[in-house]
Amino acid sequence: MSLVDVSRPSVLVVEDEPMVLELITTRLELAGYKTFSARDGRQALVRLKDVRVAGMLLDINMPNLDGFGVLRHLQDTGEIRRLPTMVLTARNQADDVRQAIALGARDFLSKPFKDEQLLSRVARLVRRPRPSAAPAPAPRSAPQGAVPDSHML
Repeated sequence: MSLVDVSRPSVLVVEDEPMVLELITTRLELAGYKTFSARDGRQALVRLKDVRVAGMLLDINMPNLDGFGVLRHLQDTGEIRRLPTMVLTARNQADDVRQAIALGARDFLSKPFKDEQLLSRVARLVRRPRPSAAPAPAPRSAPQGAVPDSHML
């Protein structure tokens, strides 16, 4: 029985270009992430049934099922809410960005990218939200007729 290393966030990288896939997974592994990969959208959906990941990097232009199709499927099943997804693609038209975000992607990074950009965005993508503290007290209203301070606006 193998133990899962919970200290290393895992990321599914979905990319059809072998050299780009190798570049991304190697860079993430050197930064301490555990990576899984898929070469197209259908393979990604199968892989997601087998592994639990902290986030997914998703290309758009792929054979069999493109990235938008993957996002639609995850949105239809409700899985997109638990799977932080960043679209990583050479397509960087405003309509592509809008569509990806509308389908539930949390971030969009255009190729080519710098290592620092990739790593900082992935770190933000897989960061677990901190448990919320006690709710902040409701702001007190100013006495009638008083002019509010600028910090109260």
